[in-house]
Amino acid sequence: MTLISLSRVVKKYSAGAQDVTALDDVSFDIEPAKMTVVLGPSGSGKSTALNMLGGMDTPTSGTIVAAGEEISSYDDARLTLYRREQVGFVFQHYNLIPNLTAAENVGIGSQYSRDAMSPDDALASVGLAGRERSFPSELSGGQMQRVAIARAIAKRPHLLLCDEPTGALDSETGRAVIALLRSIAGTTQTAVVVVTHNVSVAAVGDATVTLHDGRVQSHVEHQVPISVEEIDW
Repeated sequence: MTLISLSRVVKKYSAGAQDVTALDDVSFDIEPAKMTVVLGPSGSGKSTALNMLGGMDTPTSGTIVAAGEEISSYDDARLTLYRREQVGFVFQHYNLIPNLTAAENVGIGSQYSRDAMSPDDALASVGLAGRERSFPSELSGGQMQRVAIARAIAKRPHLLLCDEPTGALDSETGRAVIALLRSIAGTTQTAVVVVTHNVSVAAVGDATVTLHDGRVQSHVEHQVPISVEEIDW
């Protein structure tokens, strides 16, 4: 079963007198209840691919189909609704509002959802029960990332997109965050996509899509993903 599919996607940007091709004939599928790692160095096109999956940008050519709907043909209003109802986002630098508590930060992310988890339940699901009233300044980096994850999953998205979610974390905390994301995929049936340049994370997912110079270099399914403890950070 496929949740979202990119088919022959090309994305070009204008850069002065010439075009820059960020994605060049990219095709791959994302499945629910699995964690897919999109791997590649800076400039490989992985962040552009994430933007396409999340409806934050549209392709120059090619199609993107999510839950049977061709979102690549959506206008801005329908893309906004798609992002609001179906997609959760986690970023490298947390993007928490410093003068709001953990629960208040989570509540902001789910206020427009029809079937949102309560902030307390979302925080408990990421191991932060009891820290609902803590402000970001009172939390560690790993705890702030967990708040960011709770904010993303509180609206029960079909697709959770994580852009370098361990980039600002030490190895031990990074492993814990990856373990949490993999657990979320399995327990909530959410399709989790982790975009990273960290090669060590690749085999932890159920699948790894490697991008290079805007093209898919490889797409590998891992029948038995390695355990998080095996990551050589």
